[in-house]
Amino acid sequence: MTTIHFPEDFVWGTATSSYQIEGAWNEDGKGESIWDRFAHTPGKIEDNSTGDVICDHYHRWPDDIQLMQSLNVQAYRFSIAWPRILPQGMGKVNPKGLDFYSRLVDGLLEANITPFATLYHWDLPQALQDKGGWPERFIVDAFTEYTDVVTRHLGDRVRHWTTHNEPWVIAFVGHQMGEHAPGWQDYVAALRAAHHLLLSHGRAVPIIRANSPGAEVGMVLNLTQTYPASPSPADYQAARWVDGWINRWFLDPLYGRHYPADMVAAFSEYLPHGLDFVQADDFAAVTVPTDYLGVNYYTRSIARDQNAPDNHPQVIDPSTNEHTEMGWEVYADGLFELLTRLHTDYRTPKIYITENGASYSDGPNGDGRVSDTRRLNYLRDHLMASHRAIENGVPLAGYFTWSFMDNFEWAKGISQRFGMVWVDFETLQRIPKDSAWWYKKVIAHNAITTP
Repeated sequence: MTTIHFPEDFVWGTATSSYQIEGAWNEDGKGESIWDRFAHTPGKIEDNSTGDVICDHYHRWPDDIQLMQSLNVQAYRFSIAWPRILPQGMGKVNPKGLDFYSRLVDGLLEANITPFATLYHWDLPQALQDKGGWPERFIVDAFTEYTDVVTRHLGDRVRHWTTHNEPWVIAFVGHQMGEHAPGWQDYVAALRAAHHLLLSHGRAVPIIRANSPGAEVGMVLNLTQTYPASPSPADYQAARWVDGWINRWFLDPLYGRHYPADMVAAFSEYLPHGLDFVQADDFAAVTVPTDYLGVNYYTRSIARDQNAPDNHPQVIDPSTNEHTEMGWEVYADGLFELLTRLHTDYRTPKIYITENGASYSDGPNGDGRVSDTRRLNYLRDHLMASHRAIENGVPLAGYFTWSFMDNFEWAKGISQRFGMVWVDFETLQRIPKDSAWWYKKVIAHNAITTP
């Protein structure tokens, strides 16, 4: 057995998001969100579940903080529900919404758990969606107003802020694929939404810095290391396209390179008027300096050009590896290579792994124990990959498991369980799984023991 130690100031955390755990969907003045509307629309959620009650964190947050504390959790990454704060998206503030997050933050600090707050994790006020949502430029002003309200109220206590979580999912899964709220299938709308997400991030950062002096500010991207399925030129081109679509379309503008030219050309069929939604000073705002990049990593991508004549035989076959119950290949080396690439290509000043985890449905046995060995192995292997990246000079500062507890997994409903804590969605009982007890020891020793 080998013991691998992490840097002394390494941050060990766990993560959730508002709609996925809070419940109380229409209590205390909260407005409707696009996920309330989407989940209540028949046929949109795989198992017909909703986030109406789900984990009931809105009422049970003191117990959840106590549970985190018992597991040695040092930092908690959560998101704020925009429609709890501004039920109509702009204008009148809901004091009860602000009070909920204020009490949550105070409770975390009292438990010696550092709050990492995300301003937007997908639950847009429906009132703003009714006006066009993220594809329309007015949304930038709406987001900065919301940012100002929240950070004025919490900025004296929250020292780590994320503007947006996974803008690629918001833009493309929500507006081009139609699998997430608002359920559109419009490539132009997706590209416009992506730009306004980036622009609103850039406009929000100075507001956060003014209202929360000295705080860390960043954005969280879902990123994937992409590999050609064979050495053929066609598959290499396919891999470059996937990398451009998921990774570079957001990384390049954030780090001063504008949109990648090859992807602008690739998207030209959807943009007869070019990037007409980009104004002259937009990129100056988008490239505002930030303190960290948050990386959400679950699996790698294998790119194959199925239409290329006489393509080379496929040599990378992900079917030979383990897959989680989401159908995602388990491939920890991809995390190491992704972190190294970010450090080399973008010189990110600091990186947090803000989400990493696996969906397995292992439940309590007759003794009430949840033996989730596959998740434990997944986390261990990805922590080993993270440590290798640190040894290679990557400024990796912390690791947040996804997720603290089983929750509403978006279009999959409650059919997928990512939590380190089991949730009985009937009784709302919480049971820490074996992976949670293992993670507690990792935090206590600031180290992992590996075979």
